Amino acid sequence: MPDNPGIGEQALNKAAEIGLSSQLDEVENLDVNVKTDPLKVVQGQVDAVTIDGEGLVMQKDLRMEEMEMQINNVAIDPLSVAFGKIELTKPAAGRAQVVLSETDINRAFNSEFVRSKLQSQKINFNGQPRTISPQHIDFSLPGEEKIVLNAEILLRETDENKQVAFSAVPRVSANGQSVSLENVEYSEREEISPELTKALIEQTSEILNLNNFDLEGMSLRVKQLVVETGKLTLQAEAYVEQIPSTEK
Repeated sequence: MPDNPGIGEQALNKAAEIGLSSQLDEVENLDVNVKTDPLKVVQGQVDAVTIDGEGLVMQKDLRMEEMEMQINNVAIDPLSVAFGKIELTKPAAGRAQVVLSETDINRAFNSEFVRSKLQSQKINFNGQPRTISPQHIDFSLPGEEKIVLNAEILLRETDENKQVAFSAVPRVSANGQSVSLENVEYSEREEISPELTKALIEQTSEILNLNNFDLEGMSLRVKQLVVETGKLTLQAEAYVEQIPSTEK
C-alpha cells in the first residue's frame, strides 16, 4: 500500500495547521501530521497527532524557536471530520519539547506584555512604595546551567534608575507545576531591593513555566529543563482539550 496519507488525513492535517496558525502571530514553519485510517475516523479514533513548528510567535510577542508535540490515542467526533475539523470528545495527553533561544527570552522580557505586568506592581524601596518601570532587561544563557539577568529599572516617583543583576539556576519543582530559580547570586555586594529582585525572579519563573505559551484548548506543563549556552530546552507534558479551530 502507498505510504501517502489518505484524503481524510490530508484534510485533517490542513485543518489543524490552519487552526493552530490562527492562534499565532507569526509562523515560520508548521507541520501537523494526523495518523489514522478511514475506518478508525468513522469510529472517532485517531492514532496520533504530531505537531512540529519552528519560529512560532504567540500573541503577546512570545516566540518559540522550536516546538514538537505528540498526542496519542485521540478520540474525535466523526461528524466534525466532514467539516474539516478535529473536535475531541475527551481530553488527550501527550508530550512536547520546546526550545527557547536566548534571543526569544530577551524578546519576551522586553515585550509590552511583560512590561505591563511589572509596571502594575508597587514595590518597597527603602521602606517607601515605588512604581517600577522596566527600561531594559538583558537575559543571557552563559552556560553552566545558569541564567543571568541584568535589568535597568526606573522608580517613577523619584525618577531614579536602578540596576539589578543576578545569576540563578532554574529548576523544575517536584510536582512539575512550576519552575523556580535557585542559587541566586547578586553581582552587587548588597541587594538593592529584595522586593524588586523578587518581582524579576517571579517574572522569569513565569516565562519559563510556559504558562504564556498555552494555545486555546492546549496547555503545557514543564517536566524537565535543560540549560545550555544560548538556549533552553523544555520537556513538557501536553494536555489537550481541543485542537484550535479557525472558528472563534
